[in-house]
Amino acid sequence: MIEVADGVWIRRHAELDLTLGLVVGQTGCLVVDTGIDEAFGQAWAHAIREVTDLPWTVVLTHAHFDHAFGTAAFGSCFATEGCREALVDTAQKQVAEWSGQFPGVATAPIVLPLRAPFSVDLGGREVLLGHPGPGHTGHDLTVHVPDVGVLFAGDLVEQGAPPQFGDSYPGAWPMALEKMLEAAPDVIVPGHGDPVTPDFVERQRAEITEIVTLCERLHRGEIDLEGAVARSPYPRKTLEDALARTIRRRPLRRPDGR
Repeated sequence: MIEVADGVWIRRHAELDLTLGLVVGQTGCLVVDTGIDEAFGQAWAHAIREVTDLPWTVVLTHAHFDHAFGTAAFGSCFATEGCREALVDTAQKQVAEWSGQFPGVATAPIVLPLRAPFSVDLGGREVLLGHPGPGHTGHDLTVHVPDVGVLFAGDLVEQGAPPQFGDSYPGAWPMALEKMLEAAPDVIVPGHGDPVTPDFVERQRAEITEIVTLCERLHRGEIDLEGAVARSPYPRKTLEDALARTIRRRPLRRPDGR
């Protein structure tokens, strides 16, 4: 466990470079995400109990398995309404996709979240929960600890690897990051990677904006895929994933219009 601010902790994991969070107040603590499967969640719960024995409230930043499938180790949880719907719709697909790499995913009990409140009182410390708009998913939740300037961004921000566009809303993502930064945090904790500064998030916002611009130019036939790859701030696979989300199943035109 790493204390990134007074009473605010993170736990870094080799698996998927995952970062989970803990915020401790005087009468309670807030757990940010629960990990890959039930055993992973149990290990996370044990690590928390080495820091505090206060009762916990659990929030999920989004419905992807690596952030939400360990919740049975904690009991109930909160998230955006869209997160609950996404878990209902996609849990079995995620099991099929990831259980080969992480076998515990196949047997992880799926805990459906309750709708998150706007804030959580931990006793002498209020934590603000927000949905800055669609971005990495359509239901991302942020966790802001204003008294120490820390904000947990989930996978709206990723350090150490490109952002993941598989379930994303590329055109709206830069606006979500802009709204998130309006909270003026000093430290942003990504869903994967090490904590970063607002400058890092601004750079990632500019990179995602460039990806969206390239996708739009591809769709209009102003550039071909190889030209877009050459200009992309991210690898080909990331650009292609963003393109699939941007144009869905609409056919691309070649630069010559054919």
